[in-house]
Amino acid sequence: MLMAQQFVGQFRRKRLLIALVIAAIVLILTLAFRFIEEKSRIEQRALNFADNAIMRFDRMFSPLDVSANNTLGLVGVSCSDVRFPLIEKIAASQTVRAILLVENDTIYCSSIYGPRDIPFSQNYPELAINNQRMMLSTDNFLLKGSPVLLLWTPKNIDNHSGILQVINIELMSNYLLEPQLPWVERAILNVNGDSLEYGNPLIEPTVPSEDEVSYNEASLRYPFSITLYGPSPTRLALATLPSQLPLALLLSLLMGYIVWLATANRMSLSWQISYGITANEFMVYCQPLINAKTGECDGIELLLRWHNARQGWIAPDVFIPLAERQNLIAPLTRFVLNQVVAHLPILPRCPSFHIAINVAASHFRNRAIVEDLQHLWWPANPVPKLVVELTERDALPVVDQSVISQLHEIGVRLAIDDFGTGHSSLSYLKDLKPDVLKIDKIFTAAIGTDAINATVTDMVISLAQRLNISLVAEGVETAEQAAYLRERGVDHLQGYYYARPMPLGDFPAWLEHHQSDIEA
Repeated sequence: MLMAQQFVGQFRRKRLLIALVIAAIVLILTLAFRFIEEKSRIEQRALNFADNAIMRFDRMFSPLDVSANNTLGLVGVSCSDVRFPLIEKIAASQTVRAILLVENDTIYCSSIYGPRDIPFSQNYPELAINNQRMMLSTDNFLLKGSPVLLLWTPKNIDNHSGILQVINIELMSNYLLEPQLPWVERAILNVNGDSLEYGNPLIEPTVPSEDEVSYNEASLRYPFSITLYGPSPTRLALATLPSQLPLALLLSLLMGYIVWLATANRMSLSWQISYGITANEFMVYCQPLINAKTGECDGIELLLRWHNARQGWIAPDVFIPLAERQNLIAPLTRFVLNQVVAHLPILPRCPSFHIAINVAASHFRNRAIVEDLQHLWWPANPVPKLVVELTERDALPVVDQSVISQLHEIGVRLAIDDFGTGHSSLSYLKDLKPDVLKIDKIFTAAIGTDAINATVTDMVISLAQRLNISLVAEGVETAEQAAYLRERGVDHLQGYYYARPMPLGDFPAWLEHHQSDIEA
């Protein structure tokens, strides 16, 4: 029973291990999912910021573009005639600092300074020669040193005439590019390779620091782009994980508990045994019973072996007690009966040959063993005698002892297995009237070594002989033990000295070899 409890403990430990592994996996996956989700959210917020900034700049440039196109008709008109309309346009706009008119590659009129005579291509080759529509520059006239954006609207394809708007880009960039911490720390407006960063009045190249990442989005309508610098989304997402830990831990514990409950059946021995029967994992072995007087084999005891595909070989001392506790011993007994019936054609067809099968006390309840024999054993018309060995792991209730008389009536002999080690008592001999007593191997092993147990062995032999009950000694492993038991009149011997348990199908070959050894 101790081994059975250890086996159950192994199942529980495996269940616990599986539950803990699943819980750990769920915890890791939950945190990983939240990390990826948070990282994606941070990246998306940065991109949304860039998209919104581009959309706002586009909205700012669009009316200026329309206004410039509507004003192209003023190009070529004398500066004194158009200056005040230009001033009115600037007054209506909060973003335009000045409007310059260009005619024949010359800036001839300024809304602020009036008539001018400035070469256009020489001062702004990017616009006049490189056909650019925008450029970042520095105001050298009104607010010297302040950044401005030049928006060029040509009148014709030669780029020598048109309207040049000077936009107060510093004011607009400080309004439209205000960073959103923590995911956007720096925002930059880029125009043709020049950059203007929020909060920095200088037009100069920008690069991210070592721990920053960059995002870049370009306008589809105007030749500018927005670059954002901010902390690594990975670092920001990792910083949020401690706040996600309680929920992830709760979810992992819940999943672990669900797995613990879900594996209660599948990871139980009852499920394993039931599955083992249907999957043909059980095998019926047999061990010969040797006549102590003649040395011939005149019977076998059927033994059940289990090779579990998941656990390997499981000893009978482990699964038999557990099967009895789980009320699964009866299906196993029926499995043994079916197997021996299938092998009857290869077994000796002799009335003196007997086949012993172990039956638990619980199988006697409600005449279950009798009904199973009537449905499985007797329809095969067996010639060998059947011996039912009553195992003593459970005490046989008095109410079920009436089944014993029914077994005797139908020609089944009764044996008490492992006599003296379980619940058996002298009252068993009186109430059950067994035909056979089996001496447990612990008493056989004591022969020649343990005086006390050897004395008990002699007392059991003497008692059985006085009650005219046949004796079978289990666990005979040496010639000394066999001689000792033979001298004291034990009827049958069983043990490794004669043969180890073997598959039932191998028994005919062993029997033939044994008979030839006796005859020789």
